[in-house]
Amino acid sequence: MLSIIYTTHNEIDIIERSLATVAHWTDDLVVVDSFSDDGTAELLRTTPGVTLRQRKYAGPSDQKNWAITHAKHEWVLLLDADELVTPELRAEIESLLSADKIPHDAYWIGRNNHFMGRRIYHSGWAGDKVIRFFHRDRCRYNDNQVHEEIVTEGISVGWLKERMEHYTFKDLDHFLAKTRRYAKWSAHDHTGRTPRIGLYHLFVKPVYRFFKHYVMQGGFRDGREGLIISGVLAWGVFLRYAYMLVDRKND
Repeated sequence: MLSIIYTTHNEIDIIERSLATVAHWTDDLVVVDSFSDDGTAELLRTTPGVTLRQRKYAGPSDQKNWAITHAKHEWVLLLDADELVTPELRAEIESLLSADKIPHDAYWIGRNNHFMGRRIYHSGWAGDKVIRFFHRDRCRYNDNQVHEEIVTEGISVGWLKERMEHYTFKDLDHFLAKTRRYAKWSAHDHTGRTPRIGLYHLFVKPVYRFFKHYVMQGGFRDGREGLIISGVLAWGVFLRYAYMLVDRKND
């Protein structure tokens, strides 16, 4: 059997669409919500088959790890509200669950990213992958505030062939707001390994990030969307070090 877990905050625009892709799949579908105020919690309370738990948010890893320990079944599929499970991916996971033995402790799942109404094939997003299907008792997230991941040391990790559909940004404003928020969290993650902040961090690294996404990773092939993605991600690198600099001056 399978436990399905979501962690949410203000996901009214997308959560219903994601839940529809896992409907009638498990008797343990739990959404851990950090006190949404946009109607998400009210929607979840009236959604058949969903168990809503609300918990104060202390960080993405903390929220996910808490949810994992409360999973009813040994195998967990952990999703974000903006991730959609395709019928092909669902069938592949069901096939593994019905096998006599599942060969790995956790599985990478590729994601097809969508932005501004189109799928992005380049810009550094083509190889996007996350560990979302894993054994409850063998896997936990690291303590990163940004891009938290399952700790893979000491476990066996495989790959699923099928992919998820990922609608991470509703629009440009959402992309900018999320980039700003991630920059603040990333400043916390990087501060211990960045003793000094100079021109290299505030100029060279952002310029390189733009060049990497737009030229090296083919962002120009994604048209105007690729240009926007590359520019915003470079801006995020600049913000990370700018926030770090401000924090140190305020200490």
